[in-house]
Amino acid sequence: MQTQQWFPVPGVRLAAVQAGVKKPGRRDIVVFELAEGSRTAGVFTLNRFCAAPVRIARDHLGKASPRYLLINTGYANAGTGDEGHRRAVATCDLLAQQAGCQAEEVLPFSTGVIGELFTLPPFERGIPQALDSLDEHAWGQAAEGIMTTDTRPKVASRRVQLAGTEVTVTGIAKGAGMIKPNMATMLGFVATDAPIAQTLLTHWVKALADVSFNRVTVDGDTSTNDACMLVSTGQADMAEIADADHPEAATLYHALEQVFVELAQAIVRDGEGATKFVEIDVSGAASDADARAVAETVAHSPLVKTALFASDPNWGRILAAVGRAPIAALDVDAVDIWLGEVQIVSRGGVAADYTEARGAAVMAQSDISIRIRLGDAPGSATVWTCDFSYDYVKINAEYRT
Repeated sequence: MQTQQWFPVPGVRLAAVQAGVKKPGRRDIVVFELAEGSRTAGVFTLNRFCAAPVRIARDHLGKASPRYLLINTGYANAGTGDEGHRRAVATCDLLAQQAGCQAEEVLPFSTGVIGELFTLPPFERGIPQALDSLDEHAWGQAAEGIMTTDTRPKVASRRVQLAGTEVTVTGIAKGAGMIKPNMATMLGFVATDAPIAQTLLTHWVKALADVSFNRVTVDGDTSTNDACMLVSTGQADMAEIADADHPEAATLYHALEQVFVELAQAIVRDGEGATKFVEIDVSGAASDADARAVAETVAHSPLVKTALFASDPNWGRILAAVGRAPIAALDVDAVDIWLGEVQIVSRGGVAADYTEARGAAVMAQSDISIRIRLGDAPGSATVWTCDFSYDYVKINAEYRT
């Protein structure tokens, strides 16, 4: 369990119970209860084989204001056809009946093995237990309850002053493998008691995901189940933030961004078998999109990632990845690359003062930055990734055993 402090969000109660969804002795069903009048917005995976709960959550979000979020681990309920859809709907019905709300007010989420069906008895047992144990302080237990191959729960929290009122932002996330969000087995749930208009909330969750969860990659695989939800309970005693011009909007957005980025980086740091956290910063590109394409090509390269694991300053692998990035034009003679503060490439060739020993010293660190300057144009982007270790193969080879 993390030792850092996180803060309850007025209007949110949570519970995580051991229901035996797949394996006994672990928290595997999580319920969020949202105060009446809360507003919710979300982004979901773009994988065309999106899971049944993703389809249902998107549908319910368009029909009603959610009162409950229901998350299970163990089974992703993706690639399960009509029966998987029916069972996901049944879990919403079960919670609605127990909580006294409409099924459309329940958003379901699942994570785990693709292509296998869960059974309903664990939900019949677990949902009543969860509703009986709802607690505003249970963020840590909820973070544990949504884990799959994660090695630790991921929670982030901030408090800020808005118009003389203290407001809270707290969130949890899960993810360690099959991580290349594209809205991603990533789930994120962030809540604040600040009152935010629905239109602004919908805009912000997309913008926040784009600068956080959509900038991380562990293995380049976009999951079937990814979702990120942002909740405003409106419990804080202050006027509604209706648009980005509100005098407190920038302060709140910054707090939200800090939480989103911290959670996204925690996913990378907990990447399956990861031993290195790597920030790839690209500048001087013709556009931000070009910069991101270059950063992601480097981040996805198995050869770069295995060199990182080996602490091997094989800079030719980085250079090769830059050269194959899917951008329209690249002046190779203008490319500069740094490992940390050590310049390894200057004007497309090895830097005059570069030595293998200096490069190896940077690569031996647990946190590494790779800076790539393509030229003098204004485009830039940052992506966070990790290395590939022996354990990544072992974890995924043994995932279903």
